[in-house]
Amino acid sequence: MRSAETPSAQEGEFLAQANIGCDECREALESAQRESISFFIIDNLTIPMISCDTHGDQFSSICGLTTSDSAERLEYYPAGGISCPGCQLAPYEPGHPVIQIGDGMVAIPACPRHQSEIISRYQAGLETQQKLTSSIDGSDPNSLLHDSIR
Repeated sequence: MRSAETPSAQEGEFLAQANIGCDECREALESAQRESISFFIIDNLTIPMISCDTHGDQFSSICGLTTSDSAERLEYYPAGGISCPGCQLAPYEPGHPVIQIGDGMVAIPACPRHQSEIISRYQAGLETQQKLTSSIDGSDPNSLLHDSIR
């Protein structure tokens, strides 16, 4: 499995290596025990993830902007399990990509294909979030609504 020290050019800006300000994220990553692994479900994909509750929920929320279904983070093993054999074994392998989220992180112990898919979804979610929160042409985003009512 590729480590976070050798990211592809596309993934490079989202991967970080242990410069984590959030104590809970750092503890979760360092322990990587069964208790610190949660599960991320989006569309038909279920993968393990390692993070604190706050940063894991932020990650899920951002990725959720890329689907018409829900994206959710579970603290327990999902009833349907993890269907990908590579993702089932990935938490036991060293060197997972780490996505920096504010002062925290989310580690993605999944197979390379699903790591790439999730990182792409996160990137698309960030772009969508930026478009939703940015103002239109430097004006107040609500001004279009006010102008159309008049």
